[in-house]
Amino acid sequence: IIEKSLFHKGNNARIKKALAKARNGEPTTVAFIGGSITQGAGAVPINTACYAYRTFEGFCEIAGRGTDENIQYIKAGVGGTPSEYGMLRYDRDIIEECNGEGPDIVVVEFAVNDEGDETKGECFDSIIRKIYEGPGKPAVIIEFAVFANDWNLQDRLKPVGYAYDIPMASALDSVVDQFKLKYGEGRVLSKSQFFYDMFHPTNAGHKIMADGLINLIKAADEAKADEEIVSLADIKPPLGGEFESVQLLDRHVNNCSAIIDMGDFTDTDTVVQCVERNMDLNITPQLPYNWMYRGSSKKGNGKFVMDVECTALLLIFKDSADNKDGRAEVYVDGEYVLTANPRLVGWTHCDPVIILRKAERKVHHVEIVMEAGCEDKDFTILGFGVVQ
Repeated sequence: IIEKSLFHKGNNARIKKALAKARNGEPTTVAFIGGSITQGAGAVPINTACYAYRTFEGFCEIAGRGTDENIQYIKAGVGGTPSEYGMLRYDRDIIEECNGEGPDIVVVEFAVNDEGDETKGECFDSIIRKIYEGPGKPAVIIEFAVFANDWNLQDRLKPVGYAYDIPMASALDSVVDQFKLKYGEGRVLSKSQFFYDMFHPTNAGHKIMADGLINLIKAADEAKADEEIVSLADIKPPLGGEFESVQLLDRHVNNCSAIIDMGDFTDTDTVVQCVERNMDLNITPQLPYNWMYRGSSKKGNGKFVMDVECTALLLIFKDSADNKDGRAEVYVDGEYVLTANPRLVGWTHCDPVIILRKAERKVHHVEIVMEAGCEDKDFTILGFGVVQ
C-alpha cells in the first residue's frame, strides 16, 4: 500500500536541502495547505492524528530531530475550499507564519476540492508556481487525497507535477485497488476502516496518507541528489499560470493601492468560517477583516465601489445558510459580471469567484450592489484576489 502511494518521485534537490537544514539544527519549516483533509477532518484528535502532523513527525524522525526542536510545523487546511482560495491565502497562512522568510517544504492537497474550480486546473497550476518561486524556495510535494467513491482529480492535476518534476503521492493509488479484493486475497483494510465518512479519512486513513508521504521523503533522502530546478520561469505552465502572483486584498491589508468607497458595506461580519490552525484545537476565523452590508440598518442604495490596477481579479464572498443573507450583483468597468448568491452551498464558508481575467493592466472599476428585492438582506465581501 505504501509503495503504491509513491505516484512520482520527482526532483529531490529541495527535499534534500530541507533535510540537511534540519539535521544541521537550522530553523526548518514543514507546511501543509489544502482542504478539510489537511485541516484534519475525521482525525481524533484533529491536531495530532491528522496526516499533516503525522507527516511532520515522520520528517523530524528522518532528520533525527525532535518535534519541539528546530523544526516548525504549519497546518493551513480550510474545509470546503479549492486551490482557487488556497492561492489567495498562501501568503497569509504560511509565509506570514514564517515571518516572511518562507517554508522549506510545502505539501499541497487539493485533489478532492477542485471540482468546482472555474479554471479547471489553472488555479492549481498557479499555486504550485507561486509556492515554488516564493520566499524560502521550498520543496513542493503534491498529495492526491481520495473520496470514498474512489474519486479524485489526479488525472487533471498530474500534468502540473510532471511539468515541474514535483514529487507526488496518491492515496487513490495507495488503497483503492485493494478495496476491491477480499480478505485473504490481498485486501488489507476496508473502506469503512479507511474512511470516517464519504469525504474524510479515519485515523487509520490519515496514518496511511502520512506513511505514503514519509515514504516519499525517505526515497528522496536515500536517492542520489538531483540537480535543482532553480526556477520555473522557463517552463510553460501546462494548465496555465495567470494567477501565480495573486495577492489577497481585504479590509486590513491593501498592498494594491486600491481606492475603496464602502458605501453601505460598512459593518464587519463576525460570523465567518473558522478552522483549527497548526496545533491549535481552538478555531481561527477566516477573513475577519471584511465588508458587510447589513440590510436591517441600511437604506439599500449604497454601492461598494473599488478602483484597482490589475489584470485579473477575484471576489471572495461569504456563503451562508442564514435566510437573512441575500444576493449581490457585481459589475466591472460598467459591465454586469455575475450575481453572487451566498445561499447556494448552504453552509458558512469562503467562496472565491473570478470577476475579471486576461485583461489590460489598468485601473478597473468594480461595483457591488444588492440585487433588487434583496435590499433588506445581508451580504459579506470577505476580500479580493488581485493580479497586477
